[in-house]
Amino acid sequence: MSQGVPGWDESGPERLYVITGGRSDPDEQTGLDLVTLIVARQAPQVGMQPEHASILRVCNSPLSVAEISAYLELPVSVITVLLADLLTEERVEARAPAPSLPDIELIEAVIHGLRNL
Repeated sequence: MSQGVPGWDESGPERLYVITGGRSDPDEQTGLDLVTLIVARQAPQVGMQPEHASILRVCNSPLSVAEISAYLELPVSVITVLLADLLTEERVEARAPAPSLPDIELIEAVIHGLRNL
């Protein structure tokens, strides 16, 4: 429990409610999923909500929504709401992950090896 407020549980749902302002979904459809990459477009500002500032700090290089959730120890649903705020304010940029194409030579080598069994 926090030493500053008696009876306040830092891991309780009340904290998450306060962080998101009571929102459980982003105000706008953001198209974010667990692998969407987020990169900060600016540094945290004085007076900014601490969780928004934390996201900007960890996103100096692109991180997925899932990674941000893990680093900040907040549920993905909360991170998605916070990211929607930052996207609206143009403080972060969302990018689809680069598609990873299979290595054709590797696939052919595996098929060749299986045929030789």
